[in-house]
Amino acid sequence: MEGGGTVIQQLLARARAGDGDAFAELIEPYRRELQVHCYRILGSTADAEDMLQETMMAAWRGLDGFEQRASLRSWLYRIATNKCLNALRDGGRRDAVSQARPQIPLPEPTRSGEPLWLEPYPDSLLDDIPDAGPGPEARYEAKESVSLAFVAALQHLPPRQRAALVLRDVLGFRAAEAADILDCSLDSVNHALRRARAGIARHLPPGSRERAPLPGSQREQELVERFASAFERGDVDGIVALLTSDAWLTMPPLPFEYQGRDAANFLTAIPFRGGTRQYRLIATRANGQPAFGCYLRDPQAPIGHAHGLIVLTLAGDRICTLTRFIDNSVLPWFGLPRTLPWPPG
Repeated sequence: MEGGGTVIQQLLARARAGDGDAFAELIEPYRRELQVHCYRILGSTADAEDMLQETMMAAWRGLDGFEQRASLRSWLYRIATNKCLNALRDGGRRDAVSQARPQIPLPEPTRSGEPLWLEPYPDSLLDDIPDAGPGPEARYEAKESVSLAFVAALQHLPPRQRAALVLRDVLGFRAAEAADILDCSLDSVNHALRRARAGIARHLPPGSRERAPLPGSQREQELVERFASAFERGDVDGIVALLTSDAWLTMPPLPFEYQGRDAANFLTAIPFRGGTRQYRLIATRANGQPAFGCYLRDPQAPIGHAHGLIVLTLAGDRICTLTRFIDNSVLPWFGLPRTLPWPPG
């Protein structure tokens, strides 16, 4: 749409005259990619949607200030990026993450760190993004840059470094464009980028760029079905057999991580404790990866209650990370209910 100069100018003139429909048509091609941009920086689908709405309001109110020295897309990214940076400075919901505590005692983790604010992102929202590749200077493929491992690694970076890396290495903006978006000097954005690249390299797990099975392929489907079957049977050994030898089990925002035998001990002690808990998994997709809505059978009623979301990270023909999101508030983004009839139909 950016190339249709005459149409753009007509829509811009109408929007500046107060035509809301013209404004909506003008910015519609960028809405979804801006939401994903906000998600990468903030790590939260809900927060990304809030920042998208704030970006649209700010663009509508500030349209007279758009001087067309940069593209409309760059101008919108400038607004969205700075909205996200302001949100990170304000703290808000992230203040509660430091207070995150498990409701029941957990086994000793393999390692623990700082609580990490992270939510899964539905693939259904990624499907709506126009098929446009990143700029020529981008270092990451589009799929890789929305993976849980990558978004989690981003959350460890200071906000400005996070934004610089996303603008340059994910979206492929030139250094001068990124400096304009961040309202800083070329030296500042290059310095932030160097530090961000070093930081994200420390936090991306080894082998995280290993090729996973193609989404929807028979190999992926068979692995996912075997996992779901073992989980619903309560077969911890069957689950462990599908994991790589160095696989991790994580539970954002809880800072506890379990690897190898510790992961098996965690599964036995927590989700399958007592040997009587029954689960149903409903397949979905998050961050370009296989995922499941998890439901726990109510022993007193013929229903299953929502019990979070599980996302699988695959490497070759195994699962290298099992991420469990325990907050049921993410389920509506995936079209998943709070309860299911039991026995399942």
